[in-house]
Amino acid sequence: MLSPASSPTRRRGAAIRGLGMAVPATVLANHQLEELVATSDEWIVTRTGIRERRIARDGETTSALAAKAARDAIADAQLEPDEIDMILCATCTGDYLWPATACIVQDAIGSRRAAAFDISAACAGFCYGVEVAAALIESGKANNIVLIGADTLTRHVDWSDRSTCVLFGDGAAAVVLRPSEPAQGVLGSSIGADGSHHRSLFIPAGGTQSRLTPALIAARYDKLVMRGGEVFKFAVRIMGEACLNALADASLSADDVDLFIPHQANIRIINAAATRMGLPPEKVFCNLERYGNTSAASVPIALFEAAAMGRIKDGDIIVLVGFGAGLTWGANVIRWERTPTSDEAVL
Repeated sequence: MLSPASSPTRRRGAAIRGLGMAVPATVLANHQLEELVATSDEWIVTRTGIRERRIARDGETTSALAAKAARDAIADAQLEPDEIDMILCATCTGDYLWPATACIVQDAIGSRRAAAFDISAACAGFCYGVEVAAALIESGKANNIVLIGADTLTRHVDWSDRSTCVLFGDGAAAVVLRPSEPAQGVLGSSIGADGSHHRSLFIPAGGTQSRLTPALIAARYDKLVMRGGEVFKFAVRIMGEACLNALADASLSADDVDLFIPHQANIRIINAAATRMGLPPEKVFCNLERYGNTSAASVPIALFEAAAMGRIKDGDIIVLVGFGAGLTWGANVIRWERTPTSDEAVL
C-alpha cells in the first residue's frame, strides 16, 4: 500500500479548480430491467440502493463522454484547452485496446500541448489519478492537469445475469487540478492493490491471455464476471481502512471530515464504511440511486453533484474513496478551496 508521508514544508499544493460532468440521456429504471431479467425494483433497491442508471447508446463512447466533461471542467477553471499540461483518463472501458482514451480526448478538446495517458485501476482509478496528479503538481512537473473518470461498463454487462446487470451505469466526470497554497487541495492519500484476487472481478476474454473467438463470445466470456461475495467482503473492509490511512497521511482524523464521498457501488458498503469512520449520515454523500456504479466516473460524478448542491464549502475537509477490479483501492483527503489566492500565480 502506498501512503507517502505529507510534508509540512512542501512548496505548493494541488487543488481542484474546475469540475465537469457528462452522462448519457437514456435512463434505465429498475422496472424496465424486470422485462430483461428475473428481478424486481424491490429486490434491487433492497440489496443495492439503486433505482435507475444511465445507458450509453450508439455513438456515446467513453471518449465522447470524457471529452464533454473535460471541456466543462476546463471552462469552469477559467482556462483554455491549450493551457493544459496533462490529461489523465481513469477508465477500464476505453474506446480501443490502444491508444489511450486520454489521447482521443486530447484531440477532441484541442489541448495540443498536453501529455496524455490512461490510468487502469477500474473503480479506484479516479482516486489513483488524484494521487498521481497531485504528485506531479507538487513536484513542479506540471501546472494544469485534467483528470477524468469515465466508463461505459454497460457495454460489457451480461444482461441475462441479474447479479451484475442491475449494478452498472455509464458516465464521466472531470476535474482540473492546479497549484495551490501548501495547506490547500490534496492533503493525503492511500492507494493499494491485492492482485491475488484479480479474478474476483474481471472480463475473462478479450486480452492476450484469451483472445476472443466466436465460441467464447457465444459463451459470454466477453462480459463482466463478478464473485459478489468476495468483492463485498473486500469492499466493506478496505473502504474504511483506506480512508483512515489517508487521513493519517494528512495528519487528520475522522472527526475532521466534513463530507465523505465514497464510490457509489452499493448502499450497504457505503453505510459500512461510514460506520467504520464514525460518520453520521449527514456527512455522507450518496447519488447511487440515480446512477448506479459508473466505475471510475462514480467518485467524480458524486463530487461534481455535491459541489453543485452546495454540500461543500471552502475550507471543508472531504474524503474520496474507491475500490475496484484488481483488486484495487484508493482514498484521498482534500481541503476544498475553489478560490485561488493572489499568491498562487507565482507557485
